[in-house]
Amino acid sequence: MTKAMDGKKVIIAGSRKLEEMSVLIERQGGQAEVRSLQGITLFKEQEMEQELRRFIKEQPEWVIFTTGIGASALFEAAERLGIGEDFTAAVRQANIAIRGYKTYNTLKSKDLAPDVRDSDGTVKGLEEQLQQIRLEGMNIWVQLHGDPAPELVRFLQEKGAASVHTMLPYQNLGPEPDTLAQLRQEIAAGEIDAICFTTAVQVRNLFADAAEHGYADLLRKEMGSRILAVSVGKVTSEALKQEGVERIIAPENERMGAMIIEMSKYYEQQ
Repeated sequence: MTKAMDGKKVIIAGSRKLEEMSVLIERQGGQAEVRSLQGITLFKEQEMEQELRRFIKEQPEWVIFTTGIGASALFEAAERLGIGEDFTAAVRQANIAIRGYKTYNTLKSKDLAPDVRDSDGTVKGLEEQLQQIRLEGMNIWVQLHGDPAPELVRFLQEKGAASVHTMLPYQNLGPEPDTLAQLRQEIAAGEIDAICFTTAVQVRNLFADAAEHGYADLLRKEMGSRILAVSVGKVTSEALKQEGVERIIAPENERMGAMIIEMSKYYEQQ
C-alpha cells in the first residue's frame, strides 16, 4: 500500500522531540534525517545585570516583551540579583506590549497584564495593534531573544519613539559546522524533499550559512520547487517569509506532531 511520504527524504532541523517526529515521518513512508540547526542558546548573565539595573533606573514609558522564555529569564535574573521587586515595579509602571501566549502567561504569573497584545502570535501582529497607539516621544525597551529585530525597531522609530533600547538576554551559538556542511552537500545534490523547522532561529541559521557560502539563491529556488518548507507555526513561517520563501506548509495547531500530519496531508494531495 502506497503511503503519503513514500521515498521522501525529510530533514528535521529541530533539537526537541526528534524521535517522535521521526517515527511519525517513517510511519508515512518517509525517511527522517536529523540535521539540527538550533545551535546553543546561552543566557548573558553579566550583561543582563547591567540591563536590569538600568531599566529600573530609567523607568521607560513602554516595555515590549516578545518571548515567554526571555521574559521569564529576565524576571528570574532580577530575583537572583535581589532586585526582583524593583524590576517588577518598574515593569508595572510602564505601558506593556507583548507577543505570544507564553509571554502572556509569564506576565500573568507576576500579576501583570499587557496594555497591547499581538493579534496573531507574530511580531507583525503586534505592530498592527501598536499602529493606533501614540508612541511619539516615548522611551521604549524591547525584550528580544537572541537576535536583533530591525523591522520592529524601525517601526517604533517611525512611530516617533524618542529612543528604542533592545535587550537580548540570550546569545545564539550556531549549529555544528559538520551539520551545515552536510546540509549544503545534500541541497546541492538535490537529495532533500522537505525541511521541518520548529523555531525561527533554525531558519535564520540556515540562511546565514547560505549567505556565507554563496548558495542563498539556490536555496530559495529549491524551496520554491523541490524542497518543501514545513513550519511549526506563525513565528517560524514569518522568518521563512522574511527570507523570501513563499511556499510554506504549517498547521493551525502549532505543535510538532500536527506539523508532520500537515506535511503528510500535503503529499497526499500531490
